[in-house]
Amino acid sequence: KPQSFGLPMHAKRLPGVSASGMGLRLSQKFVFLLFLSGLVTLCFGALFFLPDSVRLKRIFLSKTETQPVTVGSGSENDAREHLKRPKDLGMTPAKGETSSTKLKNLSRKPSVSREGAEERLAGGKAQEDLTLPKTRTEPATSSEHRVNTDTFSYNTFRRCLLKAPMGRENGKPNDPKTNEMREKVKEMMKFAWDNYKLYAWGMNELRPVTKNGHIGNMFGEGLRGASIIDSLDTLYIMGLMEEYNDAKEWVKTSLDLNSNGEASLFEVNIRYVGGLLSAYYLTGEELFKSKVLELGEKLLPAFNTPTGIPRGVINLGSGTSWSWGWASAGSSILAEFGTLHLEFVHLSELSGNSIYTEKVMNIRKLLNKIEKPHGLYPNFLSPVSGNWVQRKSRLHRGLGDSFYEYLIKSYLMSDKTDEDAKRMYYSALDAIETNLVQKSQGGLTYMAEWRGGVLDHKMGHLACFSGGMIGIGADDGPQEKRQHYLDLAAEITHTCHESYTRSDTKLGPEAFRFDSGAEATATRLSDRYYILRPEVIESYMYMWRLTHDPKYREWGWEAVQALEQHCRVESGFSGIRDVYTTTASHDNMQQSFFLSETLKYLYLLFSDDDLLPLEDWVFNTEAHPLPMIRRSCQQNHVTQTGAQ
Repeated sequence: KPQSFGLPMHAKRLPGVSASGMGLRLSQKFVFLLFLSGLVTLCFGALFFLPDSVRLKRIFLSKTETQPVTVGSGSENDAREHLKRPKDLGMTPAKGETSSTKLKNLSRKPSVSREGAEERLAGGKAQEDLTLPKTRTEPATSSEHRVNTDTFSYNTFRRCLLKAPMGRENGKPNDPKTNEMREKVKEMMKFAWDNYKLYAWGMNELRPVTKNGHIGNMFGEGLRGASIIDSLDTLYIMGLMEEYNDAKEWVKTSLDLNSNGEASLFEVNIRYVGGLLSAYYLTGEELFKSKVLELGEKLLPAFNTPTGIPRGVINLGSGTSWSWGWASAGSSILAEFGTLHLEFVHLSELSGNSIYTEKVMNIRKLLNKIEKPHGLYPNFLSPVSGNWVQRKSRLHRGLGDSFYEYLIKSYLMSDKTDEDAKRMYYSALDAIETNLVQKSQGGLTYMAEWRGGVLDHKMGHLACFSGGMIGIGADDGPQEKRQHYLDLAAEITHTCHESYTRSDTKLGPEAFRFDSGAEATATRLSDRYYILRPEVIESYMYMWRLTHDPKYREWGWEAVQALEQHCRVESGFSGIRDVYTTTASHDNMQQSFFLSETLKYLYLLFSDDDLLPLEDWVFNTEAHPLPMIRRSCQQNHVTQTGAQ
């Protein structure tokens, strides 16, 4: 009928219009309709089948479930569609890899780019048909992604602590001499902070010799204030409230999380996410909660890979991610993707969105499936294939260390319910003991490096965290090995102390060797520097709390004196280039981890054990305290609240 094509009802009665003329018009309209239908069909076909239509697909396709992803079986765009997170989080899909420049400054972890020269592709056995579990894609309001947002509110968490976080009199020791040591550490923190505020406020770190700020490319071109975020909990714990309030005000008014440029996923997570989380849990300030949840969301695009293993570099502004240019064959680094669990579990707890926990559990599932040569975890893994790209294993140089630390701490943080983390940790520890732990001719116990079947008898300063790590896990190992683990922790801590005492400055080198007559001594000029690292002091603190052997406080005080003598300059603290000469050559950098870790661990070492007690808190690898998650306590509180 003519009116079916939008013609007026009176058109069929117009004079001079023949039947054949009307038939011609009907034919033209029919052809036009066919053309229009074909065009619509073509557009919708493109919508559903073009590879770059992920965001449009999310509008029309069901979000209930996706098919499993077979590693290496399809394009990265296809994998992204399978691994996407809920639409309501607004994640921008990764846009592919781009080239990356080398690190320009010394980071705590991972190692600097010069280490990349050693780490070349050595091959890796393909793991064919490795199928990852389904990734759910329901919106965050679904039962799959929601966690009861009341279960870990600030008040609930406080009720579930066994002890008050700040202890009796803020952990002030009864012994006057020990308290003097603690007050000295507090003075060092204030001195370091005041000079940062005076000369580098808002920058990432202070250059204390030249009295200016440093930005660095670990945090992106726009992400600033690393020293501020890293210092929040230290200032609060030490009772430096004026300084803490200045830091809080900067977070409120100046912290910009939309930075462009390359930022290390690992460093942003342990420093910024960890620092904001701990500040929230210690103070209850909603500002820190809102900021950390905003930042956590911006890290999720790094996981858009065929395997779900995140790439190491991310642009927080665009969501683009890529691998470090110096990493073997575009791989991801064990210490980076393995050092997310603590923070991401807490992001799920605070946000009520389980996507963060799912991301890190997916990493663990993949690691459980693939081969571990000699029970060890190599340091480089392809985020595309899910295979190791070489066979080197280290607990130091920033390539593998904190992965092992986060296994035992994940178990402890779960209130000892995460049995999978416990199994992985003790299995790895057995392999480390079998393959890496060595005894020198002088009787020193150390961790060597595994280089594809050949041991390199070198231990790094970073590996000295392992004394504390093995110590805190000793009581949860097999009954017959508990004392053995505690003894092993003490022996490794002793070796690391020896690396300090055998230098002229009484500060330890970046790496030290146990061959060619060397014992806990750096034999290469490139290993003789000290950049205010905390790992040795970290083990002192843990071993003090576990044994109360006074030697650990004595060793800590030796470190304080050495820092004062050789690293304190007119306007802050600086690393030194050679620990074997007392003619100091400063590197002109006050690292943010000096404020977050080194000084905090020293302060805790000289405090009573009830200041941030280990029964309630775990410290992330940047020394930011995170509370235990006591699920039964939380559920009981929610039940009681509901009944009221």
